[in-house]
Amino acid sequence: MLDAVRPPGLDALEARLREDLGYLEMPAKPWVPARRHAGQAVTDAVIIGGGMCGLAVAAALQLLGITNIRVLDRAPAGQEGPWVTFARMETLRSPKTLAGPALDLPALTFRAWYEHQHGAAAFAALGKIPRGMWMDYLVWYRKVMGIAVENGVTVTAIRPETEALFALETTAGRIFARRVVLATGRDGLGGPWLPEIAYALPPALRAHSRDTIDFSALAGKRVGVVGAGASAMDNAAAALEAGCGRLDMFVRRAELPRVNKFTGIGSPGVVHGFAGLPDDWKWRFLDLVLSAQTPPPRDSTLRVSRFPHAHLHLGSPIRALSAEGGEIRLETPKSVFGLDFLIFGTGFRVDLAARPELAHLAPHIRLWGDRFVAERPNEELATSPDLDPGFAFQEKVPGNCPSLARLHCFNYPATLSHGKLSGDIPAVSAGAKRLARFLARAFFVEDKEQHFANLKAYETPELQGDEWPERA
Repeated sequence: MLDAVRPPGLDALEARLREDLGYLEMPAKPWVPARRHAGQAVTDAVIIGGGMCGLAVAAALQLLGITNIRVLDRAPAGQEGPWVTFARMETLRSPKTLAGPALDLPALTFRAWYEHQHGAAAFAALGKIPRGMWMDYLVWYRKVMGIAVENGVTVTAIRPETEALFALETTAGRIFARRVVLATGRDGLGGPWLPEIAYALPPALRAHSRDTIDFSALAGKRVGVVGAGASAMDNAAAALEAGCGRLDMFVRRAELPRVNKFTGIGSPGVVHGFAGLPDDWKWRFLDLVLSAQTPPPRDSTLRVSRFPHAHLHLGSPIRALSAEGGEIRLETPKSVFGLDFLIFGTGFRVDLAARPELAHLAPHIRLWGDRFVAERPNEELATSPDLDPGFAFQEKVPGNCPSLARLHCFNYPATLSHGKLSGDIPAVSAGAKRLARFLARAFFVEDKEQHFANLKAYETPELQGDEWPERA
């Protein structure tokens, strides 16, 4: 959003936000003692990722007076997260009324931001939030909360420097940090997942839905999409809208899932209570959700089905896949198809070996499958990181890598340990506040000697000696 065309209503909203924060005496004054190491200032917390989750954590920390933080993102400014890159839906899935990353501050909500530009009637008429508009809102959020994201910075390695410090190697130089937060999104602990059969095709003939795809090059072409989840539907729609000649979707299931199970029990109880469940109940809840699968949004499905040359093939797993002369041959139990390009909407998987920045730490990270035996095995859940109450990783072998207690996983794979607090809009504020409060507690405990010394040295008198008048 350019200041030259800035709606005047935002000035009033930002004044209201400052007033609200003033009433709450926020942000708190900085209180964490400064540290140095090897002649260099130490950062209290480095947040890797400047998207929605990273911004929410940064804002929550700053409100608590933890200001010696750095937020790093490899993307250019305004392109953090998926919203204007590989996300291809027209609108967000979440209802427009959700508070999202507003941290319980009404003036920080999307609704307030929208209404102060367009009015309450326009908000009432708005359906769901266009994804580009959500990015505009996050850019404004970053500005008004004073979050200095360092864009174009890639973290290449995170390694223990001492028991109390990490050294981060980045394209902007080395950083020493007491704590590191991975706010790195859906693929933050791995990457896009392709079934083994996909590698039968040359890269020029296939893509994952997460990839950069030149949809204009698909005009007039025969395009296939594997899967029928939200991202599969969005990519199918993008291909159709770009003018592909024919679109075929291949789905293993005999019918599309229709019910979004987790939505049915959404409540503050789930948000705050999931982390307190016994392990077997955490597994039971998420295994049921994953087994039922989340249906593609109705709007996304209609976006595809309105094209007469879009074809949905249910009960059609891929049996064979090959390519010759630039043409794909795809075989299902029902038929054989000739295609020019194939898109896999097959999601993401945890794969620590795929994250070079974690190479020094990955062998020591404990996953759920390392210590929990489930009645119903689930490979996706088994590869989830086994996190502590502060979203920190835990050691596979106690004592082998104690630094993991300072590395915090605030991305989608944290779901099995904490619930859906670090990957989706509905409860991201609760997750950010939980993590920020944990870090505030940890910093105070670690710096207890300094705080005790400050307590002893404090000599500002309350009484001035003239409070009690002299009497005869």
